[in-house]
Amino acid sequence: MVQTYNGKKNYSRIGGNQESRTFGGYSGSYVVHEDYAIKFHQGMDLTKAGPILCAGITMYSPLSFWGANNGGKTVGIVGIGGLGTMGIKLAKALGNKVVAISTSDKKETLAREKGADEFVVSKDPESIKKHAMFVILFLTQLLCHMISMPTCLYSKSRAPWS
Repeated sequence: MVQTYNGKKNYSRIGGNQESRTFGGYSGSYVVHEDYAIKFHQGMDLTKAGPILCAGITMYSPLSFWGANNGGKTVGIVGIGGLGTMGIKLAKALGNKVVAISTSDKKETLAREKGADEFVVSKDPESIKKHAMFVILFLTQLLCHMISMPTCLYSKSRAPWS
């Protein structure tokens, strides 16, 4: 493993001084093996590409794993922060019904602007009753970030940890 900051280069196939340290996001340039490089189209706005490479793949991976990449599912996104908003946008763009779930109504407008069909306040019993439904797939920030797998209500046998 090569750490992104102050890591020692330990792959001989990457050229340069093997004794120099890595500087991560503070680097003026960084050399990686071509297997790990992505070429962007000329003129692409890199400020919009970065989030897709980080939060985008973090949320797309479990959507794809659980079959929500073909649409037609009901996906619950728990937590409407950076990953949550990306999850809402991706799940909706893939043709799913999206239920945004948060502890308060403060982010309802944001969630709906990003594509949420329903909004549930998890600390409000009336909101939960009003929106009672069977959600096929829940994505939470903790699960997506830590293990890139969602909590699944319908098929625990498919889970890689079972």
